[in-house]
Amino acid sequence: MSRAETVSAAARPRPLWTLGLFRDELRTTFRRWRTLALLGVLAAVPVLVGIAVRIETGDGSSGGGGGGPAFVSQITNNGLFLVFTALAATLPFFLPMAVGVIAGDAVAGEAGAGTLRYLLVAPSGRTRLLLTKYATVMVFCLAATLTVAVAALAVGALLFPLGDLTTISGTRITFGEGLVRALLIALVVAASLLGVAALGLFVSTLTNSGIAAMATTVGLLITVQILDQIPQLHALHPYLFSHYWLSFADLMREPVHWEDLTRNLGLQALYATVFGSAAWARFTTKDVTA
Repeated sequence: MSRAETVSAAARPRPLWTLGLFRDELRTTFRRWRTLALLGVLAAVPVLVGIAVRIETGDGSSGGGGGGPAFVSQITNNGLFLVFTALAATLPFFLPMAVGVIAGDAVAGEAGAGTLRYLLVAPSGRTRLLLTKYATVMVFCLAATLTVAVAALAVGALLFPLGDLTTISGTRITFGEGLVRALLIALVVAASLLGVAALGLFVSTLTNSGIAAMATTVGLLITVQILDQIPQLHALHPYLFSHYWLSFADLMREPVHWEDLTRNLGLQALYATVFGSAAWARFTTKDVTA
């Protein structure tokens, strides 16, 4: 092999090195105290909800009240419903906020710390580095959702009975089938956060300040949530990434209603494509001096 071929082979990105970068990125992200604190807060939500329902129904009342998701009143009958309730309680704000913090800091945090230019020296290329960052945020989406679901299942099993459950449609399914649906719901909720992840990653490429990127992402999240609650903007609602988030409840119907579920997943794919492409266009042309 000639010297030129040797240099060319050395400069060519290696797939195994990319896997190593992904592994290192995961290790770095999940070892940060901020990440652990976010997961801790998410795990605390179902604990608080479960205890509150237990206290409220301690006198033998059915509880549940008239508000909240359609399955909130079912918690006392079956602890598995705490999983669905906890996901419904965290999805509008806590879960996307946590994802926004991680995504917003993905690139801007490295730039602010002065480590981004050293990552770019390695033969991974900017595209592979950005894909690794996004893949890491996607893993966090799944980890955050499963944290809520597992904590809710544990608390539900401790405080309430488990067994066959009644769907929103009134039909009975076995506990095993209920667990399968709970897993499917957790996966749908995690997929519902991909749009926020792509938006946060794009914002992260626009600044060298991790705090500014995180604050901007969370601010945009709050703004979209407010817009989704204004009746006069009903024509805009179907295009907001948060509009179909709670459609996961349709997985607890018999038969399952797929219309809003597919709309939600399609909308998340659209946001991921648009803002992922914008992040790539910005990052691959960005002058990294930090």
